[in-house]
Amino acid sequence: MDFVRQDELPIGSTPASPLVSSPPVLTDLQRRELECVEFFDSPELSHLPTSRRRDVLRELHRTGTYRQTAEEILIGAKLAWRNHARCVGRAHWRTLKLLDARGAVTAAALAEACWEHLRVSTNGGALQSVVTVGPLPREDGQEYRILSPQLIRYAGYLRDDGTILGDPWHVDLTAQVTAMGWKGAGTPFDVLPVLISVPDEPLQYFDVPTDVVLEVDIEHPDYPWFADLGLKWHAVPAVADMDLDIGGIRYPCTPFSGWYVSTEVGARNFSDTDRYNMLPTVAQHLGLDMSTDRTLWKDRALVELNRAVIHSYRKAGVIMVDHHTVAKQFIDHIAREDKAGRTCPTDWSWVNPPMSSSLTPTFHRLYDEPDLDIRPNFVTKAKKGVCPITG
Repeated sequence: MDFVRQDELPIGSTPASPLVSSPPVLTDLQRRELECVEFFDSPELSHLPTSRRRDVLRELHRTGTYRQTAEEILIGAKLAWRNHARCVGRAHWRTLKLLDARGAVTAAALAEACWEHLRVSTNGGALQSVVTVGPLPREDGQEYRILSPQLIRYAGYLRDDGTILGDPWHVDLTAQVTAMGWKGAGTPFDVLPVLISVPDEPLQYFDVPTDVVLEVDIEHPDYPWFADLGLKWHAVPAVADMDLDIGGIRYPCTPFSGWYVSTEVGARNFSDTDRYNMLPTVAQHLGLDMSTDRTLWKDRALVELNRAVIHSYRKAGVIMVDHHTVAKQFIDHIAREDKAGRTCPTDWSWVNPPMSSSLTPTFHRLYDEPDLDIRPNFVTKAKKGVCPITG
């Protein structure tokens, strides 16, 4: 609020007195008006005429919304990435590209916007950070939403004996689209369709075109048998179930992608017991003593699985960052933010990797307390939180 003049405060609100310990209670509109003023006062928008802020603030107060320019959305999305306390990949926030899909008001049009997002972000393996911004909610409050957690996810099939083929995280989504008529091939890595909800149309799913799905077959640099495990993973983590809040405006349909940290694939997707749970299989092939956890068989299998992931993505020419490198990049990012006079709110538990954490520089320090109310920002609606960059 340092940049807000008293004559620009939302109508009906008063400046906080230094003698008052608690802030005034604002209505939703007043809160969004304050966010609008703060956004247009940000240094990244200092080149805009002052009349722009005045005009949008008046329109927001009069109608409850206003139309942002593509430039304002892109700058806002970059700031949202920079502000996101749970993302370790923020060092690259300035590189974000925007695909403006606000005119995609049918389910089919939104699906095409998703495929374009995958084409641009995949870039033949030289991944680019991209955000696609879909339409705002209608005046009657109905929203345009992508219900799939990411644009590319693998099916999970619950079998009669209670076991799961594929990704256990997506058993419910798989059952939902199957009930709607979808039928997968029945492999551990069937790409699920994207589920889209728009006003005045029934809930629909759309098969992801094969030409926009780049996948990496996993092999090991030292163990030929590793390729026989049949593991693979997709190149682009395109999170699709988050809102984007910019300047008092919330966009409910905003696929966002960067690139994977290797441990997201090797130490979580492949290794978690409620995901593909591959550590026992890898340990058996390595001939490790699995009679007790004290032999550290899980740790040894985890390292080799992650070596395979890093090796395979590099061999395939697909950008992926390892947990040591991204940690160093994040520490450098904090130093640059400090030099620029900005804080860097950070959730310690999210920026440290799920393996060898104490070997990375992000582990051995404290951070500015995360402010989940800071705006612009990406706001998750999912029960299972994910980083908007790594997925």
